[in-house]
Amino acid sequence: MINTPITAEFLRGAAEWERTAHGLRPHRLPGWARAQSPDPQLHLVEAQASGVRICFRTAATAIELDAVATRRVYTGLPAQPPGRYDLLVDGSLAGQSSVPGGNVVTIDVSTGKAEHQIGPAGTVSYTGLPGTEKNVEIWLPYNEITDLVALRTDAPVTPVTAADRPVWLHHGSSISHGSNAASPSTTWPALAAAQGGVELLNLGLGGSALLDPFTARTMRDTAADLISVKIGINLVNTDLMRMRAFTPAVHGFLDTIRDGHPATPLLVVSPIYCPIHEDTPGPGAFDLEALREGQVTFVATGDPADRAAGKLTLRTIRAELARIVAERAVRDPHLHYLDGLELYGEADFAELPLPDRLHPDAAAHRRMAKRFGRLAFANTGAFARNG
Repeated sequence: MINTPITAEFLRGAAEWERTAHGLRPHRLPGWARAQSPDPQLHLVEAQASGVRICFRTAATAIELDAVATRRVYTGLPAQPPGRYDLLVDGSLAGQSSVPGGNVVTIDVSTGKAEHQIGPAGTVSYTGLPGTEKNVEIWLPYNEITDLVALRTDAPVTPVTAADRPVWLHHGSSISHGSNAASPSTTWPALAAAQGGVELLNLGLGGSALLDPFTARTMRDTAADLISVKIGINLVNTDLMRMRAFTPAVHGFLDTIRDGHPATPLLVVSPIYCPIHEDTPGPGAFDLEALREGQVTFVATGDPADRAAGKLTLRTIRAELARIVAERAVRDPHLHYLDGLELYGEADFAELPLPDRLHPDAAAHRRMAKRFGRLAFANTGAFARNG
C-alpha cells in the first residue's frame, strides 16, 4: 500500500485546516470567525465536517483511511450509530463505512456539563474497486469532528480540483448541516448540489444559523458563483431576538454578503414546516418526558400571545423574509426568495413527519433536495444556468 500524506490539495468543502496532535482537522469557519464567538455549540458544529470530502484520481482497487472521530453521547440516551464515510466513484456511491474507536464527549442534557474521553484512531477501508483511472471522493461524516491521519492506496493518487463546476455556498441550520440524513453525501444540500452539477460549500451550522456578522463576512470573503441563506428556525428555537432586531439583522447580513458578491445569484430560503414553532415562539427545549423514556424530541416553550410583542415564529419569519426580499429585489435583480414550505410543507409532514418534531428524516432530505433542484437549478430558478 502507498501512503500518501493528506494535505489541503486533496481536501474540499472547508474554510481552513488545522494540524492537531492526531492529524488534519477541517474547519468550516475560519479561525478569526471562530474567535468572535465563545458559544461551544458553534465551535462543535463548525468543526463537524458536513460537506467536506477528500478528492483524488487513482486506479486503486483498495483504499484505507485512518482517522480519529470525536462523537457526542447524551447521558441516559442510547448512543447514536457512528458517522458514515461515503465513497463516491465518478459521482456514484460505491461504499460506506465507519471509523471505530475515537474520542467521546458525554453531555448531560439537564446540566450541559460535558466529559471528554480520549480514544484511538480507526480505519475505514474499501476494496474491490475497478482498476481503471477514476475520480474518488470520500465524504466525511457530517455529525462528527474528524481528524484525518493517513491515506493508503494500492496505486498512486493525484489530487483533483472542482474543474469548471460553479461553486454553491449555502448557509443554514442543522437541517442544512444534515441532521437525520442517512449519510454525508445524502444531506439535502449534498444531493441538491449533485443534481445541479455544482461544487458544494456547506455552511449549515446546527443550532447556529443566527445571522452572526462573522458568518456573513465569511460568506462575503468566500469565492462563490451561487449563494443561498436559509434563515429562521434557529432564531425561533433560541428565542434570540424580536422582530425589531430581526429585520435590520437580515438586511445587514445580506448587505455584508453583497459587499463581496454584488451580482452573484443570492437566494433567501425561509423555514420548512415545523408544527411546534409555526405559531408558538421559542425557546425550544428537549421534551423531558420523552427523555425519561430514552427518546429525543423537542417542544416549543413560548407563549403564542407574545407574537404581539414581536416574538418570532416560523410563520412571521416567512412573511417578513418575503417582504424584505421583494423590497430589496427592486434594486437587486439577482436576489431571489424561496418559500421553505415549497421544500417541505404541511402535506409532507403528514406523509413524512419530523421524527424528533424538528429535523426531517432521510426520505425528507431526499425530497427537499429534489424540490430544491427543480425550484433553484432548473428552468427559471435563481440558480438556472441561463437565469
